[in-house]
Amino acid sequence: MAVALLVGLALAFALMNGFNDSGSLVATLVSTGAVGMRRALFIAALANFAGCFLFGVAVAQIIGQGIVEPTGITLLSVGAALLAALAWHAFAVPLGIPSSSSYALIGGLMGGGVGAGGLQVIELTGIRILILSFVLAPLMAGLAAWLTLRVTLWLARGASPSINATFRRSQLVTAVLLALSHGTSNGQKTMGIIALVLLLGGVTPSFEVLPWVKVASATALSLGIALGGWQIIRTLGARLLRLRPIHGFVAQLTAGLVMVAATLLGGPVSLNQIAGAAIVGAGSADRLSKVRWEVARQLVFAWVITLPATAGAAFLIYRALQMVIG
Repeated sequence: MAVALLVGLALAFALMNGFNDSGSLVATLVSTGAVGMRRALFIAALANFAGCFLFGVAVAQIIGQGIVEPTGITLLSVGAALLAALAWHAFAVPLGIPSSSSYALIGGLMGGGVGAGGLQVIELTGIRILILSFVLAPLMAGLAAWLTLRVTLWLARGASPSINATFRRSQLVTAVLLALSHGTSNGQKTMGIIALVLLLGGVTPSFEVLPWVKVASATALSLGIALGGWQIIRTLGARLLRLRPIHGFVAQLTAGLVMVAATLLGGPVSLNQIAGAAIVGAGSADRLSKVRWEVARQLVFAWVITLPATAGAAFLIYRALQMVIG
């Protein structure tokens, strides 16, 4: 019963994850007029589903075994982690804050794990990977977008205004790349949590991502994307930078490539963080004043506070559940 309940919570997290990240996936497509919102979300949902079956399970391994030591935690601490991550999303999404699902889940695992087994359950190797992902991935995305836009502008010098139509159409290709990379990265996070639950619950003798776990995670994530809305789209596609087709093309391309590279290395990166950094990089390469830096600072603050906030919430939730359940 406990295992089934936690698997359900993990799939609910995947659904909320998809809903939260849908804006980052289609913000550039919608804001530049490449396609309508519903069509963009449908394309992103299909590509995400396919992406969940690509590029292995390195991120799932880190989430399930590399953040906290499985032998030192309990099903109750994993439940506290999922509840904290869901609560954070319920707070952030209505406000249009593109918070990080990755860091919400990792913070929850750390807080719940410390509640169950103390600080010794924290895996230092996984934390080092997390820090590198948190710092290097957005820096790489921003710098790559800046450089790519400068090169693209140089190559397109002297072109007629009709080149905007070319960039607008090309965004369909880069949008699929970005959605594939999101599916393989974020789908694995849910897979890792479910595999951890099955291990702790005695369903599997070792940490293993079963085929049905992949299908269920992919379905929940894609459904969340298909149900996505306008709030995050407005933040990234209008408030942060008034996007033109060339910005959208470059931001999607660089964000997708960075996501794929990080996933292959096992880095649990955040799409919202990388997409936001790529948009800032592309905009600042055009002109620094194009970027609304106050909005950028607000986004950075939201990313930084996510992990400690969910860690603290998960710790308190675990203690409360322990008092009630025993």
